[in-house]
Amino acid sequence: MQGAGRIFQINVSPGGVPKLGRPAAWIDAAGVEDDRQATPEVHGGPDRAVCLYSLERILALQTEGHPIFPGAIGENLTISGLDWEQVVPGKKLHLGNGVLIEVTKYTSPCNSIAGAFMEREYGRVSQNGHPGWSRVYARVLRAGKVQVGDLVSLVSEDGGAAK
Repeated sequence: MQGAGRIFQINVSPGGVPKLGRPAAWIDAAGVEDDRQATPEVHGGPDRAVCLYSLERILALQTEGHPIFPGAIGENLTISGLDWEQVVPGKKLHLGNGVLIEVTKYTSPCNSIAGAFMEREYGRVSQNGHPGWSRVYARVLRAGKVQVGDLVSLVSEDGGAAK
């Protein structure tokens, strides 16, 4: 199904990066269960409750020589099989059996993720410098539990799964 992918990894940390994988987590308006941000004035909050990134983008960055891996740049959900070009502010995604999120904005990379990049070039995932390579933030519209392997689907304009 076009417009569908899977949760490859769920990532949390007590603050900062890298975030480490876990098999399942509860997600609500406050964010991902057991995840904390080192700088809550910049990360977190209702419009930045969940950070997402593409496994395919991570693998492409690895082929460029960057030492990035899932969770290394602070994403809570590493998603595989989804057309990342379609994951833009305003889009809604279904996660698993009931969680609904809405992408709110592209993230702004900062020096805390520099270790995941050759020569500390963390701007490689800046939407301004490299459109389509940024992580995204999302707000939670419907809370619930997600687990690795859960289906992720873009919501079409009529509210159903995009075909």
